[in-house]
Amino acid sequence: MSGRATESYGQRGVTWVDRLGVWLSQRTIRRHLPAGNGLRVLELGCGYRATQLMALRDRMREGTGVDFTIAPELRATPGFVFHEGMIEQILPKLSLGCYDVVLLISVLEHLREPREALEEAHRLLRPGGVLLVNVPTWRGKSFLEFSAFRIGLSPKVEMDDHKMYYDKRDLWPLLVRSGFRPSLIRLSYYKFGLNLFAVIAKSAEI
Repeated sequence: MSGRATESYGQRGVTWVDRLGVWLSQRTIRRHLPAGNGLRVLELGCGYRATQLMALRDRMREGTGVDFTIAPELRATPGFVFHEGMIEQILPKLSLGCYDVVLLISVLEHLREPREALEEAHRLLRPGGVLLVNVPTWRGKSFLEFSAFRIGLSPKVEMDDHKMYYDKRDLWPLLVRSGFRPSLIRLSYYKFGLNLFAVIAKSAEI
């Protein structure tokens, strides 16, 4: 399993197109969080400024972020724990079965072994916890590449690092093979079909 080769998302700044995408993702993530506050949330590939994770601070007891590099000013933020390094190197250091929510937002498409990340997410979630996944679709591929390579509204380094695009028929088998039950998987297209959002609950049965 391998993530982005050299840097965290947003380390060189983001364009207005990316900010819009992040805002739309934030709205969707909040709609699918478990009920109540005091959540323990883990984001794998949280980005340089951990934008998605920080936006959930009002719902969290503790937030944990993982990426290559974290902005220095975030590292001592109360209520947050950050780990710098490759995802596969950090995963063994995390506590199994203790997170209410695991986020993989625009990350899975960068991984050489996405199933390994999904299996780890399953193990890290507590029974009844929720995995939230956002991935670009095959329809979104042309738009993203045009935005990055032709008009410069998305970072080229991000698009060059994409290893896969996903429709429902691509993502569903990965989730099932990673230990999630088909009856607890919900997949929906959004952002005009350019992205696929998955809400996957871990079975509460031990």
